[in-house]
Amino acid sequence: MQWLWRSGLVAAALLVVMLVVPVAFGGTNVTYDGRSLIIDGERKMLFSGSIHYPRSTPDMWPSLISKAKEGGIDVIETYVFWNLHEPQPGQYDFSGRRDIVAFIKQIQAQGLYVCLRMGPYIEGEWTYGGFPFWLHDVPGIVYRSDNEPFKFYMQNFTTKIVNLMKSEGLYASASQGGPIILSQIENEYQNIEKAFNEKGPPYVRWAAKMAVELETGVPWVMCKQDDAPDPIINTCNGMRCGETFIGPNSPNKPSLWTENWTSFYQVYGQNARLRSAEDIAYHAALFIARKNGTYINYYMYHGGTNFGRTAAEFMITGYYDQAPLNEYGLIRQPKWSHLKELHAAVKLCSEAILSAFPTMQSLGPLQEAYVFGGDSRSCSAFLVNTDSSNKSVTVRFRNLTYQLPPKSISILPDCKTVAFNTAKVSTQFNTRTFRPVVKFDLAEKWKQLQEGIPRFDATTVRSETLLEQTNTTKDTSDYLWYTASLEQDSEEQQAKLSVKSLGHVLHVFVNGHLVGYGHGQFRNASFTVESTVALNKGRNQISLLSATVGLPDSGAHLERRSLGVHSVMIQDSRGLKNFTDFSWGYQVGLLGEKLQIYTSEVAKSVNWSSLGSSAQELTWYMSIFDAPKGDDPVALNLGSMGKGEAWVNGQSIGRYWVSFHTPEGVPSQTWYNVPRSFLKPRDNLLVLFEEETGNPLNITLDTISVTKVCAHVTDSNPPPVISWRKYDSMDHKLGERQHGRRPKVYLNCPPRSNISKILFASFGNPSGNCDEYATGLCHSNNSKAIAEKACLGKRKCTIAHSYKKFGGDPCPGLPKSLLVDAQCE
Repeated sequence: MQWLWRSGLVAAALLVVMLVVPVAFGGTNVTYDGRSLIIDGERKMLFSGSIHYPRSTPDMWPSLISKAKEGGIDVIETYVFWNLHEPQPGQYDFSGRRDIVAFIKQIQAQGLYVCLRMGPYIEGEWTYGGFPFWLHDVPGIVYRSDNEPFKFYMQNFTTKIVNLMKSEGLYASASQGGPIILSQIENEYQNIEKAFNEKGPPYVRWAAKMAVELETGVPWVMCKQDDAPDPIINTCNGMRCGETFIGPNSPNKPSLWTENWTSFYQVYGQNARLRSAEDIAYHAALFIARKNGTYINYYMYHGGTNFGRTAAEFMITGYYDQAPLNEYGLIRQPKWSHLKELHAAVKLCSEAILSAFPTMQSLGPLQEAYVFGGDSRSCSAFLVNTDSSNKSVTVRFRNLTYQLPPKSISILPDCKTVAFNTAKVSTQFNTRTFRPVVKFDLAEKWKQLQEGIPRFDATTVRSETLLEQTNTTKDTSDYLWYTASLEQDSEEQQAKLSVKSLGHVLHVFVNGHLVGYGHGQFRNASFTVESTVALNKGRNQISLLSATVGLPDSGAHLERRSLGVHSVMIQDSRGLKNFTDFSWGYQVGLLGEKLQIYTSEVAKSVNWSSLGSSAQELTWYMSIFDAPKGDDPVALNLGSMGKGEAWVNGQSIGRYWVSFHTPEGVPSQTWYNVPRSFLKPRDNLLVLFEEETGNPLNITLDTISVTKVCAHVTDSNPPPVISWRKYDSMDHKLGERQHGRRPKVYLNCPPRSNISKILFASFGNPSGNCDEYATGLCHSNNSKAIAEKACLGKRKCTIAHSYKKFGGDPCPGLPKSLLVDAQCE
């Protein structure tokens, strides 16, 4: 077996990556051919990470970009969010989290490139796919079609953004020298193109022509559009582009991957779906080997937060928390470091990768070698094992033997020495902890205000039928009240009220009392609420509060989607009555929303009441708190609440829906991000609107920090880590092969914390991994004492996987592992 052992991992691997990262952009020229993007005449092997500027705050941007760069990222990729920037026709907003120019300039200042995915349709689990809702009211409009009204507004906005980038000198053209090396027009259109029949293909051609004629000076891409017109580059999105991508539609275009999903979006009522670091790395390496890939973007590298009402239907407020940088911007291990090591290994192969297409050699029934270059000076190889069974296989390549774990790829920068294997995670794991620092557990800390239930007589908007919700609210609120006044000439104790809704949530009140509640779910938004009600003789008030939870973001004909109450039926002793076509009164939004009682100025003048002894529906809650000390991220624990929205100092931290449980009976999201920039040192205003009957006395404000680090190495699976510096020749890069060097456990606490306790340590055959472990039958009794001696009181420590270190071999003949879990304080 050929292995290169760890020696100065962080400094050496990072140096390799940084040496190929651009640091200046003067006089840049970007072209491409069938091999790669070409920047200033030099072919590039590029790794990219998606970070969306409005899903974080401007004070977070420098740290997020810096951590991405340290992780071996060359390019930051972002969508452009049309509904944020043009909330009304011709009225533009580029302030605060919308300041895309400031975001791009921060990327440029840190020496990275930019891929600008303009869309303007973006999907992205963003409400209405990024479209401003006013488009809905343009006469005759059909979104994303060969439709003149839509093309007019789409071209207007695309031109606005392109001209803004040009005015700031942000394109990587010879005349501007900015960081933007790629732009995207449209987004995964092929998924829905057939729905538009003969109006689809000409729209694709028009969008491509329109984009190219804007003369940005850099290439354009279309993702998941196999027939992207020249010179637009077609790209792949998904988890397995090394297997599924049909390839560029021209031999003169490079193979680019615009979305390698690092996790999955999550919706209320469902569990988080996770993707391992090993799987992400495997498919990235496979894309390079099989598809000649030279650009890979991780979607998302940092997901962030869907503040306010920006999440698409049923999407939780946290976005891609399982990305290499979690929702709060903290590094998630081992994903971040494992990908960093992949990037460093690939960059050592870049000369060979970019020089020619690979040759493929069979190594077994499910094993292949992809060889780039081939001469003694420039030869790199990817050894691929596609077998996903539990057994490793031994293969022979160029007269040497290599062990390949199941479903893994070994990268050999010199066609001899393994620098990295996608299945072998040698980096530490970490665990974050939420610590309550502010408790809202006293009734005196809270004030409340009851949201009124409108009566038909008080409404000013009237219709003789039920109105579609979004066309009535114009997306200015999640809420629409439907009210009606029914005359009964006799008392009915057992009337059956049936209300059908097209989505998403419905509260049914009769004469001011809640009599029914229901909601839909992701991809099945419609539902029916049925209740047995008592109707008084004389006038009865029916009040229906319909609530949306984001607008749909995908599929054809978004302009035709309908939400809200669809039909109302009452079955009583006289038969079934249909009240769908009836005199209905409407109130758009909540009174508290209209008054903006969540802002500091208005909250002071509101006649709040003391917290009641029993919870009621439709209640506003207000409290004042001081910010936690330090700079750790902050989150609001809303585990005791039901459904609603939360504001801090007038800024919405998003919708919450704690009562919508997963199949296991737990909330999909409990903690809600409160950015530090939203806070003042003292007297911060917290306002909640609670639709259900949550208990605010159990709310806490928590700080988030990494409090546990863990690492696991084994002698039968030595750590495949880059440990060389970049010199002039590959021989010097690789240096001397170091047989007999033992792998080591590396533990590293976050800044301003040290290892305070060894929670577990075992040299032998411990079972499990860093998520769940136990001592095995083979165990050195002094394992914990040795770990404590090496690590306690230190921020960083290393422990060698060595028989000598642990006083001998505890079980001769068996493979040994070393697993250490430590607490940081």
